[in-house]
Amino acid sequence: MTHDSTGSWELPEEHRMLRDTIRRFMKEEVKPVEDTLEHDAYEPAPAQLAALQQKAKDLGLWLFETPAEHGGPGLNLLGQCVAAEETAKCRMGAYIAGCGAFGFDPPVVIWKGTEHQQRFARDDVAHGTKAFVAISEPSGGSDPGRAIQTRAERKSDRYVINGTKIWISGAGLAKWGIVFARVGDNKGRGGITSFVVDKSKPGISLSKIPVIRSYAPYEVHFDNYEVPMEDRLGEEGQGFKLAEEWLVHARPPYAAATIGIAQAALEIAIDWANQRQTFGSYLADKQAIQWMIADSEIELRAARLLVYQAAWNADMGRDIKVDASIAKVYGTEVAGRVVDRCIQILGGMGVAQELPLERWYREMRIKRIGEGPSEVHRMVVARDMLGTKRQA
Repeated sequence: MTHDSTGSWELPEEHRMLRDTIRRFMKEEVKPVEDTLEHDAYEPAPAQLAALQQKAKDLGLWLFETPAEHGGPGLNLLGQCVAAEETAKCRMGAYIAGCGAFGFDPPVVIWKGTEHQQRFARDDVAHGTKAFVAISEPSGGSDPGRAIQTRAERKSDRYVINGTKIWISGAGLAKWGIVFARVGDNKGRGGITSFVVDKSKPGISLSKIPVIRSYAPYEVHFDNYEVPMEDRLGEEGQGFKLAEEWLVHARPPYAAATIGIAQAALEIAIDWANQRQTFGSYLADKQAIQWMIADSEIELRAARLLVYQAAWNADMGRDIKVDASIAKVYGTEVAGRVVDRCIQILGGMGVAQELPLERWYREMRIKRIGEGPSEVHRMVVARDMLGTKRQA
């Protein structure tokens, strides 16, 4: 963000250009394809998707997070947030940005691995295929450092993994993933090691988990799944350390996407209020409607600023653990409230599948749980504040 002598701020020019380019692409390319799909679809047909992805590549809109040396633009975190907000403005945008047009960034932690370990990620970059990350388990997902019970036992030149991961998004269509398992007797974070896993090998199986949203997560089961030594990502006991910074930096773009959806919902509600008449006047003339729209705009502006501030601090090299938690909590909760208000403004049409609002409503509910529930992030913020006060 830049500042002028009056104290106002604006996005850097390159980020404004990125925003405007994505906005046009979404309107001119993604929306027409999405309009041909069923309400709860989460990906176009292969030929449609391939055509969209080629157009995105031609415009340089491909894998926003992936570092430049590996085939992406390597956007900083602020740029990733701008992209996340705009690419989410479609019916399936909560989980499949731009209907998949912009590819699927490999987990950024893979680029810290060896050339051999990056082989699957390079295929993702070239062909727009997917990966998954398996951390959460049935024993609990909010404190993965202690809840992980999946074990990896070292045997000669390999590890043998046994256990179950749960709530794993994207595992169904993925070709590979990263799994976090416990090695040795350390029951804390220092006992966790990460591995690159190939879904085509024996010993790994999936089962879909039906949930409120259309994009289902999976249980991923490991039954004597063998991982060669060269597919251990990092050193033994360093798995959580490898993931920690990446997990924190994922939260501002996660919140930005929910803000983009809520902004799109608000625009639908404003259009409706300006053309719908009841009891002899337009909805837009009624104070109850005006206040819902005003509250939504106020909260969205505040949420966007919190997200941008967290991203900007990260790009300045600062620790954003608390900033990211604040942005995630406020952004996802505001988005849920805004979509709810917009449905109320539209009445029966708000829950009709003719519009995306009811789908967004279901998906926004999950966003308060994914990437850490609001309560855990409030705990992060509170501990930081209380710890500071005790030291003072």
